[in-house]
Amino acid sequence: MDKGSFFGVFLAVAGILAGLIIEGGNVGQILQPTAAMIVFGGTMGAVLLQFPLNTVIAAFKRAARAFASPRKQHEHLIQMLVSFANKARRNGVVSLDADLQTIDDPFLRQALMLAVDGTESGDLRKIMQVSLDSMSESEDRMPAVLEAAGGFSPTIGILGAVLGLIQVMHHLDNMQEVGRGIAVAFVSTIYGVGIANLFFLPLAGKLRLRLRADYMEREMMLEGVASILDGMNPRMLEVKLGGFIEEQSRNKDSMERAA
Repeated sequence: MDKGSFFGVFLAVAGILAGLIIEGGNVGQILQPTAAMIVFGGTMGAVLLQFPLNTVIAAFKRAARAFASPRKQHEHLIQMLVSFANKARRNGVVSLDADLQTIDDPFLRQALMLAVDGTESGDLRKIMQVSLDSMSESEDRMPAVLEAAGGFSPTIGILGAVLGLIQVMHHLDNMQEVGRGIAVAFVSTIYGVGIANLFFLPLAGKLRLRLRADYMEREMMLEGVASILDGMNPRMLEVKLGGFIEEQSRNKDSMERAA
């Protein structure tokens, strides 16, 4: 569980609700099913019009992982690659064929398979870089889905407000309906602006951070396997791959400051 994500959502929602209650309101005043239907339905419809269905589903599944702790397996990955380098140094790269079935990551398994098959390090880099770029391009669409939802929802909220005011104009002779229409109008705006700035846009930012970390991890895998093919000393390889962790930490800090 990512405590930061859960605490962020809790703090944002609790702060808004506390402010409402302090001003004499109650939570029931902003619970409007009609407004929720307009904003959520309209936003999802617009997103589905812009992106393919499988991309939207993948984006929301990946966004849910923002509440799970990020993988911290860089040290384990370095030790694995160093052990492969030691084994290849003693018995040759072909001996790594026995380790292919123990590798869970498909990118690393594919890179090591090419190395075992006798691919030169230069060709290996080119082949796997194409795969890396293709995966990165596909994954970049996921934050774009959430950013699009964050852009659509405030506008859909305004649309809901206008619809509510139209109902007000049609029922000026019935004060009960007038109050209901005004409530839907204002709550629609709250829902649209709220889900955009409290959920969609922050989740898109966190998802980009996670995807960048995954990209750096794959770069580490590619560099490690290529260096094994080049016959790099295992100790030098460990130092070289350790630089990726430092670079990733610097990039993460800079992206968090920018966000």
